[in-house]
Parts: sequence; C-alpha cells; structure tokens
Amino acid sequence: MSEQNPITHAGSSQIDHLLTEDRRFAPSSEFAANAVATAELYDHAKADREGFWADQARELHWHKPFTEVLDWSNPPFAKWFADGELNVAYNCLDRHVEAGNGDRVALLWEGEPGDERRVTYAELTDEVKRLANVLEGLGIGQGDRVAIYLPMIPEAVASMLAVARIGAIHSVVFGGFSADSLRARIDDAGAKLVITADGGYRKGKVSALKPAVDLALGDRGTGPQETVEHVLVVKRGDNEVEWTEGRDLWWHEVVSAASGEHEAQAFPAENPLFILYTSGTTGKPKGILHTSGGYLAQAAFTNKVVHDIHPETDVYWCTADIGWVTGHTYVTYGPLANGATQVLYEGTPDAPHPGRWWEIVQKYGVTVLYTAPTAIRSFMKLGRAIPKQFDLSSLRLLGSVGEPINPEAWMWYRKIIGGKTAPIVDTWWQTETGAIMVSALPGVTETKPGSAQVPLPGISIDVVDEDGAHVGNGNGGLLVITEPWPSMLRGIWGDPERFVETYWEKFQKQGFYFAGDGARLDDDGDVWLLGRVDDVMNVSGHRLSTTEIESALVGNEAVAEAAVVGASDETTGQAVVAFVIIKQSYLDENPVEGLGQTLRQWVGEQIGPIARPRDVYIVGELPKTRSGKIMRRLLRDVAEGREVGDTTTLADTAVMSVISAQVK
Repeated sequence: MSEQNPITHAGSSQIDHLLTEDRRFAPSSEFAANAVATAELYDHAKADREGFWADQARELHWHKPFTEVLDWSNPPFAKWFADGELNVAYNCLDRHVEAGNGDRVALLWEGEPGDERRVTYAELTDEVKRLANVLEGLGIGQGDRVAIYLPMIPEAVASMLAVARIGAIHSVVFGGFSADSLRARIDDAGAKLVITADGGYRKGKVSALKPAVDLALGDRGTGPQETVEHVLVVKRGDNEVEWTEGRDLWWHEVVSAASGEHEAQAFPAENPLFILYTSGTTGKPKGILHTSGGYLAQAAFTNKVVHDIHPETDVYWCTADIGWVTGHTYVTYGPLANGATQVLYEGTPDAPHPGRWWEIVQKYGVTVLYTAPTAIRSFMKLGRAIPKQFDLSSLRLLGSVGEPINPEAWMWYRKIIGGKTAPIVDTWWQTETGAIMVSALPGVTETKPGSAQVPLPGISIDVVDEDGAHVGNGNGGLLVITEPWPSMLRGIWGDPERFVETYWEKFQKQGFYFAGDGARLDDDGDVWLLGRVDDVMNVSGHRLSTTEIESALVGNEAVAEAAVVGASDETTGQAVVAFVIIKQSYLDENPVEGLGQTLRQWVGEQIGPIARPRDVYIVGELPKTRSGKIMRRLLRDVAEGREVGDTTTLADTAVMSVISAQVK
C-alpha cells in the first residue's frame, strides 16, 4: 500500500487521491479505561459548543473570571473570554508551585554533547520571575515586542514565559535562520530587545548565534536597525563573540543578580501573547498574531486530551524547536499549563550517533513522543536495527505533526517504535490555528494509518469545493474551518487587510476560514490531508514560500530568473527544486560548472539551511502562460520524473521538451 503524490487539477479544487487504506487499530481496553478523553466530550461540545469551550477555559486560573465566551460581532476578528483577565506564565508556573508541586520536574534537559539539567517547577518559576524583573528594568512592558533567537535550552522556555509574564509579546525566530531573515522579523515586529545565546550545539559543533544578531542589527543596506535597545546573551557555546557595551548584557550576570520576587499581574484575555512569522506566498513573511486566554485554553486542552497527559506519571517529549508553532504550543504552553514533566533536547536526531533519540527515550523513560513524519522517514531509511538496540517499552502513545504521514511510515512508527501497542495520534493544525484541530482521541478513536481522522470536540471542519459546497464522503476538495475556535489567529501583525484576504476572502459568503490545504473525506467521513494547494512547500514540516526562495536566487548576480517547486522527497516530505535562467552577461565571463552548487549554498546563506534546494537546474527558458505566469505544475512534473502534463496554455509549447532534455 503506497501513497502517491496528490495531483491538483488546474482550475479545480478536486484533488485526486490514489490511496486506499483499510487497516484499523482500536485502542486497547486498558488504554481506553485510563484515557483522559472520553467519547462524552463530543456530545458535550455538540450540545453547547461555546459552553464546552468555557468549561475548558475554566480549567485555567483566571484572576478575573470571564462572563462572555465568544464575541463574533466583527468577523473575522474574534474575541474569546474578552472580559476575563489572567496571566499566562502564572498558569504555567506559579499555580503548580502553590498547589504543592514545586519539586516536580518541569524540564528534563539534555544538551547535544550529553550535559543535562533537571529543572523543577519551583526553579523554573524562580528563573522566570528574575528574568521578568530584568526585562522590566530594561523598560519592557505590556505590548512591547521581544525577539527570541535561541537554541533548545531551558533559557528559551524561560524567555517566552518571562515575556508573557509581563504582558509583552514574543517573536521567536528559529535559530537556523540567517541574519537577513532575523532582521526582517525584528523590523516588522519593531522589537525592543533580542534574547540570544553566544551559540548552541548542532551536529557536534557550536553553531554561532550572537554573530548573526550583530549582523542583523547592523547596516543591511538600509541603515542600522533602529528599535532594538538591548541584546541579552546566554552563555552556552563558549564561542568568542563581539560585545557592544551598553547594548549587550550577559544573562548569567543580570538574571542571577535580579530579585526573585515578582507578582504576576493579570492581563485581558485578548492581550497579545506572541507573533510568529510564517512564510507568505508573496515572499514577505506573515506575522501571525495570537492572544492569551483562548490560545492557552485550547493549547492546554488539546495537549491534555490528544497526548493523554497524566502529569504525575508521564514523561512527555515533543521534539519540535521553539522556533515553530509546535514548540510554542506543545513544548512551552500546553505541557507547562498542565503541570507535565517533559524532555527538552538541544541537538539533532543523529548527533553524536543515529540512535540518540532512542537513547533519550530509554534514559528518561519517555511515555509520550510527538514528532514529525520527516524524522520518522529518516529513521526508517536508517533501518530498524538502530531503535532495536534500545528499550522503548516506556512509550505508550505516539504522535505525528507537521505534514500528512504516509501509511507505511505510520505502520513502521507503530510497530518498531510503539511495540505494536502504542496508539498514534496524527494531528492536523497550523501556525494560524494555534493548536490541534483534527486528530484521533487516543482512548476513543479507532485509528487509520495516514488519516488525521476527526475534528476535535468543539472544532468545526468541512471539505468543500471551490463554491464552498460540502463535497461529501469519498471526495476531495478544500479543507475549511466553519466556526471560530479559541486559539485562532487574531490577525497578521500590522496588516489586517492581508489577514482578511489570505484566510477569509475565498469563502467570505459562508464565513469559512480557508486553510490552504487540500483534503478528502473517506467513506466514514474521516479527514485525509493531501498537502498544500498553493505554492507553499512543506519541507521537513516547515512551510517555506517558493517566492521567498525565488527572491533569494534572483538576488545572486548570476541569476536572471528563477522558479522553485516542491518535489516529493522520501525523507523531507517535499524538497526544494529550483530552475534558474542565468544572465547572458554572467555566462560571457564565467564558466557554468559548479554554479548549481554555488546557488544552493547562496540560498542557505540568504534564508537558512532548511531552504537550500536539493537540486538546481540551469535552464534556458521557463514555462510561462501568455500572461507571463510561470506554470510550476509542469516543473514539478519534471522534478519528480513524471511525464509532463498539459502544455496547451503555454506561450511556447516547445519549451517543456527543451527543459526536460536539459534536466536529463
């Protein structure tokens, strides 16, 4: 049973599915008996959706209880629990300490070189209070933006929580992004402070971070950065860094010297919590804005019921980096709001050896593992002999996130990692949705390999055609969310028009949110995701814009024009493949040999290693319609070695045979 690539027909929302799957796995009676979630949740939510979410929100501590659940009077701008007040960090820290759980371990941290720290709730609370005092001392207050550019160390989690504690807004930037990508995000948010480290460990060596911050804050062609007043630096890599007196501060010097007394102040539920940038199809990253009360309520609820969290006994591990939304919701906010104990790992899955993850599972007795299909496929490629060397019997639940998981990877995950007994929750959600929207409930749902399955209680999902009509079971179309949900994005930072246009305009009449994903409903009405319907690629679970990569390529002196497509890749889900036209002036002066490799490296430097193309093909022409639009669908055919599809709409129908010949 194999899953082939979904084909999107031009001008149609119907997505062909070439996948047949009839295996089913019911939870064991023992798992079901002890599961957090029961089937009654669906009944409760169906009977009174808003009342259901109000009940979930009341699991949090509210300094001032809310009386209003949802204000949808000005769609698509939602307000949830708007007259209530709470403190996000208090909910993740202080309340657990006050309940007598201060000695419970919050973070079991493992550094890539093998160093480790066990951070209790009391210790993390103390660190966050001290850091909150430092931030306030630097003039950071409610509504100010703080950029966080850190490796996966306990200080990363502490930074997010301290910013939240004082009502400020964090913008976490993935540590693999370049200085230019960091600068664009700092500028857009107007950050006053950057929190970074000298460096962090990656693949056996220190990857420098502070030098990239220095570059980002310098003159990138438009003058030096103007809003950042201070840079707070964690000493982690011990790599040499330059120092700007008066601007740069060492974390270990200022945080330890600060007072450990800090009272968490209440903020309105709609106080902004974070901005997280996601690639936009226009090439300009979109600052997705999330607020506090609704986001935290859904983060905590979904973590509890989907990951079946028993805080007293579970050791939970979500492998995501905090630079992505999964690291926000299911590393920082969800698990800590639930008082869980979790593993935090700094490095890559293969350093210093390919069994590192399984060694960590064995060492800490991990019970719940939440990771990406890309990682699972990488482990499959290396073979079962590696995980078989370790005792994985502590694992009782497995999760998948970031992209659709193909059935064979699902089966391998269940059999080799889960010992044929651990249920798998395959979750669909996005940066924009804030929390899981579609997933099995592990003690309730009979699971199907490769299917995200059912909307969670309180979530309304449909699959529709281009006109917004329900496609019916057995058919494919566009995935939409038909009712507002608590953790939904509240806008795009500084660009409300783009927010409406990007997510709501297509089905404005029906009031649907359009996710940009294709999906099909099987004969049972369960959801199967079929990937993006636009030109945003999903590489290793990271959404990357083709336009952003094309812009980087054209920024090279050699390149006249570029087209980028996502081609299916066994390991990363999709791989970046670039087709470039070289300037004649460059060809007149320089040899073409080695240019493809040079351009691959160039993209890595401009955007970050994750965006580096797998292949760069140098071609003489690109397939364009008469209006000048590049037909990426045809380039995808070439990149994936398929017969080229319909070329009738091209301005020059011979161009594809020329490109195909050049690629071969």
